[in-house]
Amino acid sequence: MKKFRPIIWSILAMALFIVPQSYAQEKFARGLQRVSFVPKGQWITGVSVNYTQSNQDNYQFLIAEKITGDTYSFKVSPMLMYCFADNVAAGAKFGYRRSRAMVENGSIILDSSTSYDADNLFTISSNFYGTACLRNYLSFGTSMRFGLFNELQLELSGGQSKISNGTNENLTGTFERNFGLNVGLSPGLIMFLSNYSALEVNVGVLGFGYTHTKAITDQVSVSKRNSKHANFKVNLFSISFGVAFYL
Repeated sequence: MKKFRPIIWSILAMALFIVPQSYAQEKFARGLQRVSFVPKGQWITGVSVNYTQSNQDNYQFLIAEKITGDTYSFKVSPMLMYCFADNVAAGAKFGYRRSRAMVENGSIILDSSTSYDADNLFTISSNFYGTACLRNYLSFGTSMRFGLFNELQLELSGGQSKISNGTNENLTGTFERNFGLNVGLSPGLIMFLSNYSALEVNVGVLGFGYTHTKAITDQVSVSKRNSKHANFKVNLFSISFGVAFYL
């Protein structure tokens, strides 16, 4: 029996080498069906609009007390993309956002001996956005109505804002200009209402950003600040809804 041991070990070694090789030659298939959810050659256009407004009268929340004022925010973002391959599209989004807040009076109370008053506080800002997008679509099985998409975004932004506080001789103000660069990943859900129109919702889950701001206070003091951020979780504040048309 000892004489046959080298032969047996040789056969086992050859089997261990040949079996994986034979499996590797077989093409692995998951059984997934490729569906042309958004066919090549389609133009995709749409727009999302967001408007919010609020009014406060002697409002109180946590450490903020006796707040009286009003705010509003408006954002519009048109989109144009082209499907250069089945289920793959590229294009751009443009956006404009304007927001304003006016606080007639209010107080921040930290404790019984520490408080800050904000009277006649006014801020207004305008920002422009330009985003290059690459989007990949995936249908739910063989469904042609519901699907998912994953969108890679490269965004450039710029704008200005003004902040003033006080009245008459106590008036002070700051003027700011900002520039931003953001790279993000934004998956979403799409539902076709007809052959040419659909509702879309997407949310940011991964992103890197940089913002540079230059501020001038009372036309005298000049300051600059740079900020960076990285996001590796679902950002609920980046959820957006829109209507798209597939032509």
